[in-house]
Amino acid sequence: MTVKEIFETMDYGPAPESAADALAWLVDQGDRFGHFIDGTFTTPGDGFDSKNPATGETLATLSQATQADVDAAVAAARKAQPKWAKLGGHGRAKHLYALARLLQKHSRLLAVLETLDNGKPIREARDIDIPLVQRHFYHHAGMAQLMADELPGREALGVCGQVIPWNFPLLMLAWKVAPALAMGNTVVLKPAEYTSLTALCFADICRKAGLPKGVVNIVTGDGAVGEMITTHAGIDKVAFTGSTSVGRHIRRATAGQGKGLTLELGGKSPYIVFDDADIDSAIEGLVDAIWFNQGQVCCAGSRLLVQEGIADQFHTKLKARMDKLRVGNPMDKCIDMGALADPVQLQTVTSMVDACDSGEVYRATGDLPANGCYYPPTLISGLSPADPLMQEEIFGPVLVTSTFRTQAEVVELANNTRYGLAATLWTENVNLALDIAPKLAAGVVWINGTNMFDAAAGFGGVRESGFGREGGWEGLSAYTKPIRKTKPLKKVEAFTGSEVAPMGVDRTAKLYIGGKQARPDSGYSRDIWSKQGKHLGEVPIASRKDVRNAVEAARGAKAWGKTTGHLRAQILYYIAENLSARSEEFAKRINDLTGGKDGAQEVEASIQRLFTYAAWADKYDGAAKGVPIRGVALSMKEPVGVIGAICSDEAPLLGLISAMAPAIAMGNRVVLAASEAFPLAATDFYQILDTSDVPGGVVNILTGPHADLADTLAKHMDVDAVWCFSSSDLSEMVERESASNLKRTWVNNGESRDWLGADGQGKPFLEAATEVKTIWIPYGE
Repeated sequence: MTVKEIFETMDYGPAPESAADALAWLVDQGDRFGHFIDGTFTTPGDGFDSKNPATGETLATLSQATQADVDAAVAAARKAQPKWAKLGGHGRAKHLYALARLLQKHSRLLAVLETLDNGKPIREARDIDIPLVQRHFYHHAGMAQLMADELPGREALGVCGQVIPWNFPLLMLAWKVAPALAMGNTVVLKPAEYTSLTALCFADICRKAGLPKGVVNIVTGDGAVGEMITTHAGIDKVAFTGSTSVGRHIRRATAGQGKGLTLELGGKSPYIVFDDADIDSAIEGLVDAIWFNQGQVCCAGSRLLVQEGIADQFHTKLKARMDKLRVGNPMDKCIDMGALADPVQLQTVTSMVDACDSGEVYRATGDLPANGCYYPPTLISGLSPADPLMQEEIFGPVLVTSTFRTQAEVVELANNTRYGLAATLWTENVNLALDIAPKLAAGVVWINGTNMFDAAAGFGGVRESGFGREGGWEGLSAYTKPIRKTKPLKKVEAFTGSEVAPMGVDRTAKLYIGGKQARPDSGYSRDIWSKQGKHLGEVPIASRKDVRNAVEAARGAKAWGKTTGHLRAQILYYIAENLSARSEEFAKRINDLTGGKDGAQEVEASIQRLFTYAAWADKYDGAAKGVPIRGVALSMKEPVGVIGAICSDEAPLLGLISAMAPAIAMGNRVVLAASEAFPLAATDFYQILDTSDVPGGVVNILTGPHADLADTLAKHMDVDAVWCFSSSDLSEMVERESASNLKRTWVNNGESRDWLGADGQGKPFLEAATEVKTIWIPYGE
């Protein structure tokens, strides 16, 4: 037999990884675990079995947490948090560094334990998951060290409740625990019911590292325990990774509680292959995109979009590659795919595919093990874009595919989903790649590669894939808050009167929609009075139909987001110039409305604020992240989209401009609900907009009751974010109703804001007005 014949005919032999050390560790723990609270493991209680999904073997028995357990964990974290924060960045950095070193020393134990508990191939746990876990703790040790210098004026949130999924158990723990600890928070974490063992091993490592008691607390159990954590009054911030349906429930459950919230949810990510792509490389990338971790990846490239000219060739080669994938014992280092995490997940995937009554289903020809939660690599073609399998997350090794002809068509197909987590595109034309990437509705875009992650680069989604970022400087903002003193919110009431003096020529205030003055659909108006009871005019009462018209106009002005920062800056300067020319008139109007004497100060502050955001319009930059690849990860700032803003009551002009200016400076379009008590300043202001070259639909102004307008905006499926600065405490309602499409929210939580001071402007407004898109660009031959 020749060497060539040997290479063509030989098969992989088994290369099993020993589980002896991991099983011995479980035996040393008694094969039973309590919770990790206040630095010690509690006595094991009633619970459930953790099983190896590849064999069905019981690995250990875990405890089901009770409300008392969660209360104890939160109390321990609360007690430890002040001392942990006061330890300082350097003190915390030393602890995080110690954790990283111990994670390296025990890397093989953790990799094997992860594979036994989760079913993923040992190669993936050993070569991808565990090194990334270590990387996150090393990276965030540096973040802790730099916090005082690089994040001045910010502090820890307090106690963080964290709930993580079963697909990357230890990696998801690292993504959440490392930045929280770095910024001075303490944590109460619930690992997934199916896969808690590496989290408990991490708890043991925390003890060995000498982490102060109560800084990390881990409780185990089912979804009910997660709900106990997320709704607990002692939790200041909730971080959740999991399904969109559960994320929506958490958004509603935490509404109005003043908690920080980040959600990393589901996805149906497009994998786009253009006709000039290196087909063989694109197929290998696709194997990683959809069959990595058995397809149990929130950002899996589960929708294949291939340009028509190469579709037949691509699919033929893809099927041949699928047939060579090895599915089997995940402890075998020669295996490509292991077992799904649990029989429940296997049944879910099986049921979704079996329910598909259209399309062509192709399954890889390789044999599956007789026992265990195995599912074959599967390709389904011929589906329509609206088919459930093209729209719903399967979370298994199932790929759906369709074709496209033009660049415009593929962007439309790729964005035809309610999700927006990740996207991949393959082309040898870098100009094409960098043209398409910004057009994709996704928080992460990979060019000629896939599933690239690093602690230095933000990861997270848009739309119903959640909000917030994990990793990078942008990920830290979710674990800090500005150091600011606030006062309780006071409702600003409109003045009343009784006698209406005869009017001369009636200057009727109207709504401002799509660049035009519009009468309210309701046909109703209300009187506005001065403090002395003088009748100042009437303003329209906007209805739901007016809100819909304003949102439609804002949607139609999407070209604003593609304009240059320089152009947006010029228009903001022009608004300021025109406002300055009428400053005395506006100052008098404000004084008449509010009964005060600060009108001139408010107008001057409004002009300065317009100048500030004009200055920022072309200077709020992205960054190139220092990721360990031969390439670059670009962190790009993008507009959120359509923002509905319920403006301040007490500062009728400044509050409106303070919401409008940063939003449009960053390329957003806005629907502004003017001061409920003093709206005439806003209806005067649209005259300024009319003379300042603001394109129609970019700024829309409504007047009426804040509660009604906020409710409609929060429920509207075409609104991307709602900001609420009303003196009526509408925070709970806005957050609860925003769950419909998981839009971003920024609410005052019953606290006032000093609009004339530094608290009324700055980076927080720019952050709320932008999304971060991470574009990964490998390079080299």
